[in-house]
Amino acid sequence: MPNLGVAVVRQYERGVVFRLGRLRGIRNPGIRFMIPLVDRMWKVTLRTVTMPIPSQQIITRDNVSIGVAAVAYFRRVDPVKSIVEIEDVGSAIGQIAQTTVRNVVGRSLLDQVLTDTETLNERIKEILDGLTQQWGVLVLVVELKDIELPPSMQRAMARQAEAEREKRAKIIAAEGEALSVGRLAEAADVISDHPIALQLRNLQILAEIAAEKNSTIVFPAQFLDSARALARFVAEERAPARADHDGAAPLRTSLKPTARMDEGTTS
Repeated sequence: MPNLGVAVVRQYERGVVFRLGRLRGIRNPGIRFMIPLVDRMWKVTLRTVTMPIPSQQIITRDNVSIGVAAVAYFRRVDPVKSIVEIEDVGSAIGQIAQTTVRNVVGRSLLDQVLTDTETLNERIKEILDGLTQQWGVLVLVVELKDIELPPSMQRAMARQAEAEREKRAKIIAAEGEALSVGRLAEAADVISDHPIALQLRNLQILAEIAAEKNSTIVFPAQFLDSARALARFVAEERAPARADHDGAAPLRTSLKPTARMDEGTTS
């Protein structure tokens, strides 16, 4: 119907009218009338367009081959330029976006691509925005959405991450040992002043182990200490009795000769 002189322009569109091949202006949303067979209208959408950038193999600055896929969001802000300045703006943005992603990622290190993607996204967006302004297009966002690493690099990075975690674990364990040694030294000083505290600690350990009820516990150290204590107790009890026995024996021996002398006198 645009060739018949009547066209409907939607709210998200703008109509660019050519009369006999010459630009006549822009038509806003609504019903628009034109000269039949003389005027021709091209409708340009102003909505944001989502353009996926296919995955491509890129060699980074440190000679690692990776596959990178991205996505770009853009919209036309100047309907006239998007038609007059370029033939197919969508295809042009797709091609220049692939080239820009390859160039920016190729000048970066692999670690930067993996950890600093926000900086790369902003750099790609700035380059695309500078190129597409002359086409009446505004690039809103460019995101690297998929980065494929070779299997050998994935295994190497996994080993590196594992080694890094082991290093952190050992450092944390060493710091814990250093703290525990100081606490144990303080506890040893307390136990040396109060020997009964060691027995109480042993009982606590036995209670913790016996909570599972699935093992047999042999704890000889406590029994040896108990045996030594019992031996000391028996020795201490026998010492007064032996002293009494040794003191009474001379008395009995001294009485016997006296009895014999008395018997001799009486006889």
